[in-house]
Amino acid sequence: MFEKKTKSYTDLLGKTNRIVEGTSIQGNIVSPADFRLDGHLVGNFESKGKLVIGPAGSVKGDITCKNCDIEGRFEGKIQVTELLNLKTKAVIKGEVVCGKLAVEPGAEFSATCVMKPNVKNLQPNDAVTEKTA
Repeated sequence: MFEKKTKSYTDLLGKTNRIVEGTSIQGNIVSPADFRLDGHLVGNFESKGKLVIGPAGSVKGDITCKNCDIEGRFEGKIQVTELLNLKTKAVIKGEVVCGKLAVEPGAEFSATCVMKPNVKNLQPNDAVTEKTA
């Protein structure tokens, strides 16, 4: 009568991947879920979720994600569709494209920045109607 759906292992633990401090990766990372990086990445990173670069973490390469919090170091091009949050100890060098930018005092921001807010596109069948009193 009622079918019980079994949850996958990642659903039970939450969908956050983690690279711990002391780990170095050379190559590209593609992840559909949130990601925390406390190690070092030399390569590109792509995610549909949120990326957190911890205070000991660093990325040298390109990043594409939905949201990003940076406490560590980043060098390259970063594209964030929603919010890029730079913490006090963040060091950013390169090119930034984001929807919103939050920079805490003390962050080092040596980058070009283009802000592109998310704009809802109206579909051709979405009619805009005016109401009169």
